[in-house]
Amino acid sequence: MSVTSEASATWSGSLFEGSGEVALESSNQGPFAVNWKARSEGSTSVTTPEELIAAAHSSCFNMAFSLALAENGTPPQKLETTASVTFIPGTGITGSHLNVNAEVAGLSQEDFARLAQEAKAGCPVSAALAGIEITIEATLA
Repeated sequence: MSVTSEASATWSGSLFEGSGEVALESSNQGPFAVNWKARSEGSTSVTTPEELIAAAHSSCFNMAFSLALAENGTPPQKLETTASVTFIPGTGITGSHLNVNAEVAGLSQEDFARLAQEAKAGCPVSAALAGIEITIEATLA
């Protein structure tokens, strides 16, 4: 069974003076404002394509890592992951850094690090982002 998720966007005006909105149609969330200034300078009130990619990457990684840990016989009590996606105007998206903090009982640091790397590689969003550098920093509590 395949699942198709949908989002939509509208835009009015030029790149630098215009603005738009993005809506997550499949889950009926939004709309969320988007504009060039937020994308190129940062914002705490307007989203960006990179923030949406970061949300997808962090949640996908948590799912992949949770599966890997469970298959190892050490399911996590908790995973907290932040994805930081970097955008450089004129260059594009250059990387995604995953920072994961995990509570997992009965797992060595070495196995934890190995499983985190495997989950990073096996995450479907990581595969979709294959054209950029993906790094990970994983901490076992």
